[in-house]
Amino acid sequence: MTTVLDSAKVPPMQPRKQALVVTIDGPAGAGKSTVAKRLARALDYRLLDTGAMYRAVALLAQRQGVSWDEIDVLTRIAWELDISFAFDGDDNRVRVAGEDVTAAIREPAISYGASRVSAVPTVRAALLDLQRRLGAEGGVVVEGRDTGTVVFPGADAKFFLTASDEVRAQRRHEELTQNGQETTYEGTLEEMRARDQRDSSRAVAPMIRAADAVLVDSSTLPLDQVIDTILVEVRRRERGQGV
Repeated sequence: MTTVLDSAKVPPMQPRKQALVVTIDGPAGAGKSTVAKRLARALDYRLLDTGAMYRAVALLAQRQGVSWDEIDVLTRIAWELDISFAFDGDDNRVRVAGEDVTAAIREPAISYGASRVSAVPTVRAALLDLQRRLGAEGGVVVEGRDTGTVVFPGADAKFFLTASDEVRAQRRHEELTQNGQETTYEGTLEEMRARDQRDSSRAVAPMIRAADAVLVDSSTLPLDQVIDTILVEVRRRERGQGV
């Protein structure tokens, strides 16, 4: 079954008992993307990757020769963003104006650009409006850095996924290497720590754990155990059993 999220036209939701909004926040390399994908598939929920939206804005700006400091142009790009998400097997493919940019938005330069772009208040406002519209009807897993604190503060189930700096850097380094990008573990670790600092200290919507978010440390846990831990909690809340 193909699941699609399209900013041009939000697809109608099928009737569902206790369809929840599930948020997964955390730093880069914690495993959010993989966990969110598998969780959405297990729940038969849609998947909204908010980080991909900021990456898409950074990518479009780069392609247009626009500096990541040009606030007015960045804001226009954000308001006009035509982005869609569709599962292809277990991969959540990202398309901008119909073009598959899944790999392009994961390049190191765009990761840096996304961090810069996400600190612009008017860009965040534009994408926040879009994110809330896409997830308003529930039955959605939302992945990002402030989804449980800013985007959906009233989400039914919130999780903050983390891991040690070293583990996250190793995972990210392996991912980039597998994608054919030249990188070193040391360089990846340095950039990751710098991005964590930018994301957690920015004035607008900093990356912090929501007070009611369940903390999941994936440093030593196998992926299946991480997913099972979250899935059990979501299923419990689907049954209306609360926190």
